[in-house]
Amino acid sequence: MPELVIAEKPSVAQAIAAVLGSKERKDGFLIGGGYIVSWCFGHLVELAQPAAYDEKYAKWRCADLPIIPEQWRYAASPDKKKQLDILAALMKRPDVEAVINACDAGREGELIFRLVYNFCKCTKPIKRLWISSMEESAIAEGFHNLKDGVEYENLYRAALCRSQADWLVGLNATRLFTVLYNTTLSVGRVQSPTLALLTGREAEIAAFVKEPFYVPELHLGEFTASGDKMKDKAEAESIRVACDGKDAVAASVEKQEKSTPPPKLFDLTSLQRDANKLFGYTAQQTLDYTQALYEKKLCTYPRTDSRFLTEDMAADLPALVNAVAAAMPFMSSVRPNMNAGQVIDNSKVSDHHAVIPTASMPKADLSSLPDGERNILYLVAVRLVCAVGLKYTFAETVVAVDCGGYSFTAKGKATLQKGWKLFENAFRSALKEKVTDDTEKEPSLPDVTEGQVFSSVKASVREGFTSPPKRFTEDTLLSAMESAGAEDMPDDAERKGLGTPATRASIIEKLIKSGFAERKGKQLILLPKGINLIAVLPDTVKSPLLTAEWEHKLKEVERGGLSADSFMEGIAAMTSGLVREHAEPNPEYASLFPRTPAGDAIGKCPRCGLSVHEGKKGFFCEDRACGFAMWKDAKFFSMKKKKLDKKTAAALIADGRVSISGLFSQKTGKTYDAVVVLDDTGKYVNYKLDFGKGDKK
Repeated sequence: MPELVIAEKPSVAQAIAAVLGSKERKDGFLIGGGYIVSWCFGHLVELAQPAAYDEKYAKWRCADLPIIPEQWRYAASPDKKKQLDILAALMKRPDVEAVINACDAGREGELIFRLVYNFCKCTKPIKRLWISSMEESAIAEGFHNLKDGVEYENLYRAALCRSQADWLVGLNATRLFTVLYNTTLSVGRVQSPTLALLTGREAEIAAFVKEPFYVPELHLGEFTASGDKMKDKAEAESIRVACDGKDAVAASVEKQEKSTPPPKLFDLTSLQRDANKLFGYTAQQTLDYTQALYEKKLCTYPRTDSRFLTEDMAADLPALVNAVAAAMPFMSSVRPNMNAGQVIDNSKVSDHHAVIPTASMPKADLSSLPDGERNILYLVAVRLVCAVGLKYTFAETVVAVDCGGYSFTAKGKATLQKGWKLFENAFRSALKEKVTDDTEKEPSLPDVTEGQVFSSVKASVREGFTSPPKRFTEDTLLSAMESAGAEDMPDDAERKGLGTPATRASIIEKLIKSGFAERKGKQLILLPKGINLIAVLPDTVKSPLLTAEWEHKLKEVERGGLSADSFMEGIAAMTSGLVREHAEPNPEYASLFPRTPAGDAIGKCPRCGLSVHEGKKGFFCEDRACGFAMWKDAKFFSMKKKKLDKKTAAALIADGRVSISGLFSQKTGKTYDAVVVLDDTGKYVNYKLDFGKGDKK
C-alpha cells in the first residue's frame, strides 16, 4: 500500500522522489518504491475573499465593517485548481492509508499542507517529514524518522492564527481607512508598525539640527592626542593657545590585551543583513538565493531564527569545515581552526539549526552557480569557518598626556593574533573589498614611557559637526524589526520583534510595492503616502510593541501555552474597537488625501470606492495599489466575439450586471442574449453569464 507524500514545490518533490525510488512520472505526481510523491505550488488554498461570506462585501463600505467571520471559509487559488484536484484524488485513493507532509519544515509549510488536507476533507493519518537539508542522506534519514502529525498541531494552530489575524486586521483596517480618506491605504499587522519605524526615523532626521563641535589636539610627532569634544569654540581655542609650543608629558601609559570572539553562525536575518551590507542584496533577494541553494542541496534550511547547531552535528563538523574551506579558492593559503563548542548549543535551537553549507557543497561546481547564489554560499561558508575559529586578539594602548594644565588622550591597537579575521579578510580580498580590522580605526602607537617629555608640541583645534541619524537600509531596518519592542517584552519571551525571519523580507517588499517607500541605493526612502498613512493610523495598528506582543503570543500558541481561540478573540476585539473608534475621518488629516477630480471616470471602483478611469487597454482604478482592472480584450468577451466598451464597463461597475445581445456560442456557432455578471473576487476580476434559470453557455 503506497503512502502519499506531499511537498511544497515540484523541485522538492522531485528530489524526494529520487531518494524514494518514485521514478514513474504521472500527471501531477510520481510513483514507485511504495510511495506516491506529489506537490503543491505554494498556497493552493487561501482564505476566502469577503464576498464569499456575503455578496454585499464586494463593495467597500464603512457600514459593513468590521467583517469578522463566525466560520472561516477557504477557496482554491483559481490558477492552481488542477493540482489541487490531483491532490484531492490522490488522498481519496483507497490504497493510500497515510499522508506524509513533506512541505517546508516551518510554520508556513505546515499551513500550506494542512489547508489542502482539510479543504480536500481528508481524514487519513498524517506523518511529518522534518528535515533541515535536501541532501539525499538527510531525506533518507528523515523518512526513517518520520514524526506523527499530531506533534505539529500547535504549530498549525499558530500558523492559522497568523493567517487569520493578518486577514482580519489587514482587510478591515485597509477598507476602513481607504474609504475614510478616499485613497487606497494598505494596512497590515506587521507592515504598518514597520512603516512606523521608517516614519519615526524620518522625523528624527527632520528634527535634527546640525551643531558644530571643537576638539583641541596635540601633535606629538608620530601620533596625535585629543582633548574633550566641546561646543564652545573660544574655549577650545584658549586651550590651543595655552598648549601651543609648550612641553607635554606622558602622565600614564596603560597597555591591555583584548580580544574579539568569532562571530556566530547565520540565522536568516543576520544573513540578510550581511548580504545587504556586502553585496547590496535586498532581504527578498537573499532569501530567494538561499532557498535556491537549499533546493540544490548546497546549504541547509534558510528560514531559521537560530545561530547554533545541535550536539549530534558535532562529530561531523571538523570534516565539513575542512572540506568547505578547501572548496573556496580564496582560502587555499589558510588552514581553518576547529572549536566546535563555540557553535553547539541545543538549548538555542528550536525548529531548525543555523544556516550552514552542506557536505554536498565541496563536491559541487560552484563556478556554474549564478553570481547571487555563489556569493551567498561563500558568505555562509566563510561564516562557518570563522565561527569555529580562534579569537582575534590585539593589544590596546591608552596614553594620557598633560600639557598646559589640560589633559589629552591617544589610543592605539596592534594585532597579536588575526584568528577568525584571517578567513574573513581572505574573503573580502577576493571580492576586492577593502580589508579592515580594529587597528585601522586606532592604529598602533609608538613606544611611549610614563613621564616621557614631548618638547615644544604643536597644538590645533579640529572642527566638526554632529551627524543626523542615518536613514534605514535593509540591514538596519531588519535589525530594528528584530528588536522592536524587545526592551518592554518579558525576558523569557521566545519571540520578540516584528514578524519572523521568514516574513520580514516580504513586508519590506510590500511597503515598496504599495508606494509607501522606495529604494535609493541601499537606503529606504519614505514617500509622502507612507508618512500620511502613519499620521492617520492609531497606535493599535502601528505600535511596534503591540505587534511584538502578538508575535510572542503566536509563539505561545505554538508551544501550547495559549489557546488559538484566546489569541483570535483578542485580535477580533481590537479590530472591532478600531472600526468603532474611527467611524469618521479626522478633519485634521483630510487635506493629506485630496479627492481626485472625476474627469473621465466611468464610475466608482467596487473594491475601494475610488474612481475607475478608461485607459487604452481597459478600465482601471485610479489607485494602482488597489489592482482593480477590467481589460477590453478580456478572454471572456473575446470568445463571445465582443469587446468590453465604456458603456458596458460602466454598467458592470455600477450594477454588477448588464444585458448584452448577440453573444457568440462556440458550441453551437449561434448567437444568444444573456446577462453578464461581474464576478470580482477582490483579487481577480471575472465574469459569468446569468440566464435567469441557472443555465450557462
